[in-house]
Amino acid sequence: MHMKKIILFFLCCYISNVQAQNIPSASLNEIKKLERNIQPLGDSMVFADNWLGRFKADSAFTRGLVQALKQPYSFYYNFDSLKTISKLFAPDSSFKIFTWQVSKDLSYYRQKGAIQMNTPDGSLKLFPLFDYSEFTKNPVDSVRDAGHWIGAMYYKIILKTFNNKKYYTLLGLDENNARSNKKWIEVLTFTDKGDPQFGGRFFNYPSNDPTKPPQPAFRFCLEFKKDAGVRMNYDPKYDEIIFDHLISESTDETAKHTLVQYGDYEGFKWINGIWVWTKTPFATTVADEKPNSFPSLILDDKGNRSEKKLEEASKKNQQKQPVKNGNNN
Repeated sequence: MHMKKIILFFLCCYISNVQAQNIPSASLNEIKKLERNIQPLGDSMVFADNWLGRFKADSAFTRGLVQALKQPYSFYYNFDSLKTISKLFAPDSSFKIFTWQVSKDLSYYRQKGAIQMNTPDGSLKLFPLFDYSEFTKNPVDSVRDAGHWIGAMYYKIILKTFNNKKYYTLLGLDENNARSNKKWIEVLTFTDKGDPQFGGRFFNYPSNDPTKPPQPAFRFCLEFKKDAGVRMNYDPKYDEIIFDHLISESTDETAKHTLVQYGDYEGFKWINGIWVWTKTPFATTVADEKPNSFPSLILDDKGNRSEKKLEEASKKNQQKQPVKNGNNN
């Protein structure tokens, strides 16, 4: 495993160097200078002591990032020093997506973002993303454009095709508010004009589960107790999006801030252009994993609620530190 990590490190360095070689030297030098200028601002967006400082840093950071992206062939630059934002390349290198978040307090988080297209002449084609979630009562209700985006910090892009059309599935985190976090599955496509479009009827799952969005859902969301550490990620070995099955610490599964891990997993598999729900994504995977890597079931063998295990899970969740980025998968 140690050798694999070393190989991966050098492979990443090699890819980074190859990408940097695609940038003219004058442009590369300017990008590096601008990156040095905005790197402290990126830190201040998260760590400044007061909300005014965080929002001012966000505004200045955004302007500086756009200036860097205006440099020719900036698409190939990784911005490795910017640790407080997410930077993801599409698997086919057709675009890159930046996302980050800024908070006013523990009850107010807003995501920011932009999609940079890979242009043949190295010019900038950028789609700013505006978080519209605070202005909508039902964030899963419709297809949305970049100006009405439901914000998240994305940590994974999955490329799928159907009928010769490409579908980019984004997995993301939203710290939401003081009591709950959200993890999103969002399908991104591009219109005939090349504009980004978020959402669609891409999810098939049981409609009688109150822990999931009511159907029809144009994007999928798991909302759960703050710092419950709920996992959601894509497993390439099994070609599925796998996530924790949730259960309420109380008897009300509609109270999303009470939802914690049940102890087993659910998933989605891409079938004929739709993410189709599966109850047993780990039917074969569990045997390959270490037993201690999975939480104990909160229900006993007879299906009854184990209050002791619920209490243990609740105490464990309370002891966890707040999530500060989108890498808690």
